[in-house]
Amino acid sequence: MITRVETTKLAKKGLADAPVQCRRKYAAWIMEVEKHGIEEVRKRSGWNDETLKGQRRGQRSIRLNNQWRAIYEIKGEIIEFISVEEVTPHVY
Repeated sequence: MITRVETTKLAKKGLADAPVQCRRKYAAWIMEVEKHGIEEVRKRSGWNDETLKGQRRGQRSIRLNNQWRAIYEIKGEIIEFISVEEVTPHVY
């Protein structure tokens, strides 16, 4: 069960630019993952956890609001953790 989340410098920079409600939702997502594991959190529709395609194949994203996404990938086999790579406004 994967319950560890690490945030990269790029993601922290993106979070600093994100609205307060997005930062709160991101913090809530981390708490949920640490408490229940990513497998259980993915089952909850409120996070809108989605597989990414193209150049981001192998990564996933959660919606922080209609515009902002947290992009993450699961790394490691022995020590498993989630690395949040980016928090960016979604481009339509």
